[in-house]
Amino acid sequence: MSGLQFTYAPDPDEAAHDAGRLLFAREAEFLKGVVAMSGLPPADRLEVCFAGRSNVGKSSLINALTGRKALARASNTPGRTQEINFFTLEDLYLVDLPGYGFANAPVAVVAKWQALLKSYLAGRATLRRVFLLIDSRHGAKAVDEEIMGLLDKAAVTFQVVLTKTDKPKGHELDKVFADLGKVLGKHPAAYPQVIATSSAKGSGLATLRATIAELRESG
Repeated sequence: MSGLQFTYAPDPDEAAHDAGRLLFAREAEFLKGVVAMSGLPPADRLEVCFAGRSNVGKSSLINALTGRKALARASNTPGRTQEINFFTLEDLYLVDLPGYGFANAPVAVVAKWQALLKSYLAGRATLRRVFLLIDSRHGAKAVDEEIMGLLDKAAVTFQVVLTKTDKPKGHELDKVFADLGKVLGKHPAAYPQVIATSSAKGSGLATLRATIAELRESG
């Protein structure tokens, strides 16, 4: 057990808020989709990536962060993102990973992109942080913990981003967060602040933008 106390990330102060806003006001562009490690772009800049179960809302979150409605493809069909998609934002790479877990695709195809995902997470030297998206309605599942364990072994820091926080009712979110804290306490690579977001409502986006801007500034 890590012994860390997991909390919600606070709202950014004015300076951090402005840094995040200014960074994401720049033009974000799709660079390429990668289907093999040999196709990765040069590791010449810091990158952050977004990982999560199929249909957790990765593409919607990237679109909301960048203010681009169709920068990343969003779909109601789990498993649509079958590549590692790289986007450029100034001197950063934003990376959209294929969803893991259930996917509406042939078993061989699923196995191939799951292997690619794991190879990327374990072997990308310029990967500064993984934003691990967890659906706030369901909490962490066994397949999420598998990825957390992989990141522990690779010594890659991951920070949980709760998605769709406008959906749970009453104290449901409190219970999910309490259970999540118990799970994260087992993983030394877990960052102790959880970012709660809703792409639909825009909540938490300023915090996530500010977090990425801070990572960029600190190198």
